[in-house]
Amino acid sequence: MKSGLCSDLTETIVKDFIQNSWTCVETFVKELDRFKSTPKTNTRLFRFRNERGDDSAFDNGHFFLRASVEYSNPQVTLEEIQGIIAARLLEVCGNYFCDYGLHEVDEKDTDELCEMLTKPPQGTVISFLLNTDDVEPDRYSANPLRESIMKSGQSAFPSASVRTNELKIDLNFVRKYEGVLISKDEVELIARHLETPNNSYVDMVDAVKYEQLENLSKSFGINLCINSMRMPLAILEKETSEGLLHHIIREVHRDFDSIECAYNCMGRSIRKRTTLLTVPHSEKGYGSKRAARGKIYFEGKKLKEVYIDYRTTPLYENEVDPSDVSIAKADDSFTVDGERLRNYSFRDTPSSPQFSLYSLGSPEKAAVWHGIGVFGAPDLLRSIISMRLASTRDSLIRNLKEEYGVSPNTPLNFNLIPRNMWGHPIHRNIDASIGCVANSKDLANMGMRLEYLSNL
Repeated sequence: MKSGLCSDLTETIVKDFIQNSWTCVETFVKELDRFKSTPKTNTRLFRFRNERGDDSAFDNGHFFLRASVEYSNPQVTLEEIQGIIAARLLEVCGNYFCDYGLHEVDEKDTDELCEMLTKPPQGTVISFLLNTDDVEPDRYSANPLRESIMKSGQSAFPSASVRTNELKIDLNFVRKYEGVLISKDEVELIARHLETPNNSYVDMVDAVKYEQLENLSKSFGINLCINSMRMPLAILEKETSEGLLHHIIREVHRDFDSIECAYNCMGRSIRKRTTLLTVPHSEKGYGSKRAARGKIYFEGKKLKEVYIDYRTTPLYENEVDPSDVSIAKADDSFTVDGERLRNYSFRDTPSSPQFSLYSLGSPEKAAVWHGIGVFGAPDLLRSIISMRLASTRDSLIRNLKEEYGVSPNTPLNFNLIPRNMWGHPIHRNIDASIGCVANSKDLANMGMRLEYLSNL
């Protein structure tokens, strides 16, 4: 008998998730049972409505579950939409089975879960999007604004710095990739949002994605317009020099021992000293971690200086044509005195810290990753875990809990199983835009499979 409150798509997704990802639900609920709120101050998140970002504050009684979307292209991809739906499923299952206990799921439970999915996140578990604003605007060679990003000299800029007044749709890109990376309707949507006057690329991307998510919420019967947080540059720009991310950058650059500890956590050797723990931006606007080369110099145990060389470099290929790789065009070199990192101020020395460092500032207690092992690097996740473990012992980032109310304990990590990730029904690429799929039922029928990453 069909559930009375479920749309066909929601029911298909919920039942497949319960059947094939139940061990993840069990792990999640058991962790929730142990959850205690932390003394951290309220978490501020935002979402876009009618091209405007609206802020909301959430108190420390919430268990935050992280999903993510990218600023590397405006259109919502299949990978992104699956990650958001997976996070919402974990969220509602966590809240529901924490209240009613883990048990065999019947039609009444399915109806209740479907009903919860139609509403915004509410309850102890709150799912949210962590949007990394330091990435290049065409990082994965899938941006329909490609040509103008290059011509305007912004291809090696961090997305947070990109301005839209010189951007326009790349018609050659559209002709080549229409139906496999982007749809005609999405091109028109992006072009419309480019006409808004505030000149901010990240605002434009958020406005496009949230409009798409609002429409997709109706298709899937799931509220997908969850709140977002931008990191790290939006946070660093607003913080005082005593803020959390400033503290993290200062702590990791204390001396040779702290830098060596961070290198060890990242699986790197201190011998060559070429990994920059935060990448200083060029006065020309460059901030691409891919385009930056560098070296750290010491004077005894003291950090003496950091040398940075920005060079033109290829970014990452899309899945449709691996030979069609976008370029981060850059040419600059300079030296930053070690004192400017030991006593860090973003205003004086803008820079992009490594994700494994600034993710310590995320409120997440759990995270949904996208295809770790095939589409994502296990090394990144290992370095995040190692950084957190070192910080719990105060051997890397000290006083996180005492001064900032932040627990460096490792969040639960869940993963979209690579072989079951949603792809284009014909071409199978996960970076296809949602607009390239004519029938959402084709995606729902692929199932929703998560795994718990317990051993890394």
